Amino acid sequence: MAQVHEGDAGAGQPALEISGVSYELGDGRELFRDLALELKAGETVAVTGSSGSGKSTLLSCVLGLQRPRSGSIRVAGAEVAALRGRQLAEFRRSRLGMVFQFGELLPELSPTDNVALAALLAGHGRKRSYRRAAALLGELGVPAAATTDRLSGGERQRTAVARALVNSPALLLADEPTGALDAAARDKVAELLFTMPSRFGCAVLVVTHDLDVAARADRVLELRDGQLTADAGAPIGRVA
Repeated sequence: MAQVHEGDAGAGQPALEISGVSYELGDGRELFRDLALELKAGETVAVTGSSGSGKSTLLSCVLGLQRPRSGSIRVAGAEVAALRGRQLAEFRRSRLGMVFQFGELLPELSPTDNVALAALLAGHGRKRSYRRAAALLGELGVPAAATTDRLSGGERQRTAVARALVNSPALLLADEPTGALDAAARDKVAELLFTMPSRFGCAVLVVTHDLDVAARADRVLELRDGQLTADAGAPIGRVA
């Protein structure tokens, strides 16, 4: 099936480049220490780790919702910490896609309305927004429904993936995207997520407790003691 769109990290830049990032909690506990990670367009990375290790905080920092004490986080070549207010919101809508554990869809709206709304908020015209929404939902196998709450859990998560992709992001983030699904739906959504780079040209960063889901990624890293480590336990820095 033809691709609906392709992401673009832009000007040869990595989709995500984290360098020297340190982050402290309010009680002074250091959550990250000199963290480093690089994702290229077309690459998938899964981050695992125990509860409280900082997986969701890492995504929040990439989104610009929380700011590290030091270091640099660049998405598609842009320094996230340098963006504020409306500029940051517009950057998120155009360059980042986010899939949450529970989808965070508007249940009273149809799947098409949920996806098109994200495009409308990004400033795209109504006709284009609905055309792209319908095409994405069709490609991702989401059936027509009057309201999203009539979909199964897996269908709702596929709708959430379509919404995250509608504005052609350079980087797709997912926070425990299969955590609320049964085994069959989990496998389908996980398979879908990790095919997004080859189908749409973006990079994908997933945080998950589920090692079976994580194993589908190109690389699996563990966030432990403030560092990202590979299976062998060696710290992971930039990846060429």
